Amino acid sequence: MITIDRTGASWKYPFALIWLGQVFSLFGSGLAGFAIIWWLTSTTGSATVLATATLATLLPGVLVGPLAGALIDRWDRRTVMMLADLTGALCAAILAYLFWSETLAIWHVYIIMALRSLAGAFHWPAMQASTSLMVPDRHLARVAGLNQMLQGATNIVAPPLGALLIAIWPLHGLMLIDVVTALIAVCSIGLVRIPRPPRTIHTVETSRSSVVADMIAGLRYIWRWPGLIIVMAMAALINLLLTPAFSLLPILVTKHFGGAALQLAWMNTAEGAGIVIGGIIIGIWGGFRRRMHTVVSGLVGLGISILAIAIAPSHAFLLALAAVAIVGAMSSVVNAPLMAIIQSVVAPDMQGRVFTVLGSISMAMSPLGLVLAGPIADTFGVQVWYLFGGILCLLIALTALAVPAVRHLEDRRHDERPVGGVTGVTSP
Repeated sequence: MITIDRTGASWKYPFALIWLGQVFSLFGSGLAGFAIIWWLTSTTGSATVLATATLATLLPGVLVGPLAGALIDRWDRRTVMMLADLTGALCAAILAYLFWSETLAIWHVYIIMALRSLAGAFHWPAMQASTSLMVPDRHLARVAGLNQMLQGATNIVAPPLGALLIAIWPLHGLMLIDVVTALIAVCSIGLVRIPRPPRTIHTVETSRSSVVADMIAGLRYIWRWPGLIIVMAMAALINLLLTPAFSLLPILVTKHFGGAALQLAWMNTAEGAGIVIGGIIIGIWGGFRRRMHTVVSGLVGLGISILAIAIAPSHAFLLALAAVAIVGAMSSVVNAPLMAIIQSVVAPDMQGRVFTVLGSISMAMSPLGLVLAGPIADTFGVQVWYLFGGILCLLIALTALAVPAVRHLEDRRHDERPVGGVTGVTSP
């Protein structure tokens, strides 16, 4: 088994092995997700069914997130990630059988999507919390940029390839691809010995407390940190406005620009390409020395590009297309260094709880935003929502600069003293 030593150059090769396994898994999940949505659409043609499927994907992470974080900080994170990937493989295998036997029902899809979402609620924070133990601090922003690039590339490649495969291959074949790619991810994690967090006062408290007490301790840890609370509130507000804004792209394309499916496809491709470009930029450059300056710059670029979409006249589709690409790039410029900041300042044995709370708060805002966006867009026009979103991003950028607790967030380091004379990172 390969051991990671983040103090030297040798960390790159075992981490790359894990990362490549996740590349396969994310790609397979993208193909499977496209196939499932296509089946729901072609079978029912119901917006209610699609909305319910979206809720089945969102709610497990929102409801279970804080508890999942407490368990992640208590359990071995390597095991958590492997079990989450195995759960994804099992779900895909069940779908493959149901497609093959032609016995798949709508309620099957709801349950499978909820289970996959539940597995993701454990996998994503476990991976993020482990990254800070595998990657040197100075490279965290670059790794986060590569993750953003991977997400954008999946958004570009998976839908058209999924559409092509659906035309020439049965749906259970696409599910089997997801099974294989998930097993590749499990094997890649199994080959590497992921470090455990150093022993601190939090570790001792966790070993003596219940899971619910661990969850409460995580919430208290966040509550005592004003800068972290404000950052989480900012993330929630951005999700409240921007998630619905980009769910309204089909309305913007058809009603404002007079476009059709081709123009909508160009919009989706431009956003994915922007995410990739932004991820590459951060992956190579790494951002400013002070990461919060990079976050603020990205927020300003995000706000301006969203405002450009809001004010683009009906004959300026190319302007809106370019603005959408910049939105994708700026989202990487914001998310990558912000993730690196949290990974570097939050105590390693608290990161599972912090990341799951952050994810739960962010995801919880998306359904609320979707409920509000429809009536507002119908009443005042879809571009008003983009106007709100652009102004909000600029206001948040100003807040990040004006509030010392946010501006100096990265200056704080997890300063808990090791317990029992144990220092550094130990391996399982």
